[in-house]
Amino acid sequence: MMETRDIVFSIVMVVSSFVLTYEWLGRFKYDPANSLIILAAIVMVGALAAMILSVDIRMRKMESMIDVKERSLRINVQSIESNMDRKMDEVIGRVDEALETLNSKRYR
Repeated sequence: MMETRDIVFSIVMVVSSFVLTYEWLGRFKYDPANSLIILAAIVMVGALAAMILSVDIRMRKMESMIDVKERSLRINVQSIESNMDRKMDEVIGRVDEALETLNSKRYR
């Protein structure tokens, strides 16, 4: 389902949000010990990462469903095509028989 690379990217997002927020607050001489702002940034980026992963999982599920439906449709079309070929062969056979009958009656 989820690839390892997606999880690693999510962890990198969370860690980088911590570092960015901590350094940004320290740059403006803000009390870097205010962990509520840092925690809020981490939660926000973590939620964003989870949302992106959720969308990715949904898209993969939809893609697999589309593949299954496409395969089913292809099989149905092939079945209809073979049925139509068989019916057309029957009709052509009947027409040929009728033409042969008419030609034989005409030449008698």
